[in-house]
Amino acid sequence: MEAAQIDHCDVVVVGAGSAGCVVAARLSERADLAVTVVEAGGSDRSIWVRMPIGYGGAFYHPTLNWRYYTEPDEGLGGRKAYWPRGKVVGGSSSINAMVYVRGQAADYDGWAAAGNPGWSYRDLLPYFRRLESNVTGASEWRGGDGPISVRDVAAAAHPLSHAFVEAAVQAGFTRNTDFNGADQEGVGFFQVTTRDGLRCSAATGYLHPALKRRNLTLLTDAAVTRILFDGTRAIGVEVVKGGATRRIMARREVVLSAGAIGSPQILQLSGVGDPAKLAGLGITPVLDAPTVGRNLMDHVGFDLLYEATVPTLNQTLGPLFARGLAGIRYLATRDGPLSLSVNQAGGFVRGGPERARPNLQLYFSPLSYTRAVPGKRRLTQPDRFPGFMIGISNTHPKSRGWLHIRSADPAAAPEIHPHYYSEPEDLEELIDSVALMRGIAEQAPLKRVIKRELTPGPEVTDRGALVAYIRATTTSVFHPCGTCAMGPDAAAGAVVDPALKVHGLTGLRVADASIMPAITAGNLNAPSLMVGEKAADLIRADL
Repeated sequence: MEAAQIDHCDVVVVGAGSAGCVVAARLSERADLAVTVVEAGGSDRSIWVRMPIGYGGAFYHPTLNWRYYTEPDEGLGGRKAYWPRGKVVGGSSSINAMVYVRGQAADYDGWAAAGNPGWSYRDLLPYFRRLESNVTGASEWRGGDGPISVRDVAAAAHPLSHAFVEAAVQAGFTRNTDFNGADQEGVGFFQVTTRDGLRCSAATGYLHPALKRRNLTLLTDAAVTRILFDGTRAIGVEVVKGGATRRIMARREVVLSAGAIGSPQILQLSGVGDPAKLAGLGITPVLDAPTVGRNLMDHVGFDLLYEATVPTLNQTLGPLFARGLAGIRYLATRDGPLSLSVNQAGGFVRGGPERARPNLQLYFSPLSYTRAVPGKRRLTQPDRFPGFMIGISNTHPKSRGWLHIRSADPAAAPEIHPHYYSEPEDLEELIDSVALMRGIAEQAPLKRVIKRELTPGPEVTDRGALVAYIRATTTSVFHPCGTCAMGPDAAAGAVVDPALKVHGLTGLRVADASIMPAITAGNLNAPSLMVGEKAADLIRADL
């Protein structure tokens, strides 16, 4: 047998996703560190990545997307949930809806209070400011010259998005012009990560500029099959690229940034997990760490679908001629609907006066669509009629799931058990939210453009029927996290310590959304970028 190729570096980063791009770019600022990034996916030079609205084409893309499915879930009435994750340079920041939300200050203060010093909102605000270049400029809360460009879409948003915000204000909710400012609560327009009409992913902002440095190397289409150990010290990774196996040895550290699914999967393949389960799969245990893959969290939600009396984005993105005009406008100006996300407006609200802080996230889309069928077509198809959707999800779901490898085959997707609605409170607050959404739709700015509520339909009002509708239509909001949870004590369930070092091992850290001990309110890309910034500082301080 031919000997595997062996390469050497100081730090190997596994995964060029949201956090991995940040870690690699920041560490390579030190000229004395040789950094190698290993990415299972390929190039991000795709129209479905670069054009903001293109994420509809990436949603089921066979090479840009891992296209995971959960196991049949009781909370969804026995259905499987689809989990798209980026299999491309930039990771999920290259295929997501680009919505930029930091979360609530209390989220991070809760992390710190749970025994994670240095992770309070006051501690983390400098990292959020450092990573961001807000088009409105720097302030006490916002960054002005960071790698990730953040744009407010209010001026360019569809007229129906403005109608939604006005209706929500008339329904009694506070107007908020900046969900990432002093307070998250209220309704308004989301901010997105775009620059000059193109997606500004972690690869765009961090990795591609950093690759000009001679001490940074990127390997694409290279799948890490396991971490290599000398006893309990991580010393490198094994990689398959082009059918050949090679080893990348790390003189200083291995940083696992493969995401909430990939990071626990690689740990388990490497012998870090439940010893009995791993041995049963033919894997030699390295560390007894049964909570790897546990504490799985995700945001889930559903929509109310309305038929409108006025044109929506369905008429802009559906007919071939209209799409052509939008495309010409985009190519000429880098502006228009193709330069935006369809998630334009929304908010963070309390489901009742007893709530201490917002427990629900609202989403408004001036478009309605039928999701693509895997294997039949790639694109998400707008409905033929003028329609729009009002959606909602829990900001802090209590349900917890788990994931685990099925076999010792690195190419096999793990089994994923989200256990949605396993905590009854998660379902109860969403049942109650239907009246909240309908209350917004009843306000004049929206009511005058609504022809009818299509689903579930105005006749569906009793709790039993609403439960059936919610279970039948709930989807993931695609925010998995928590599977390598951070905490001071492995015995209490933590996988990594507050310095992101894996408990019981040396030379190995995890830096991505998997380290979140509790899910944050809203979309997770901004928190994942922050984790990358924080991790880079922690690593540099030790090196």
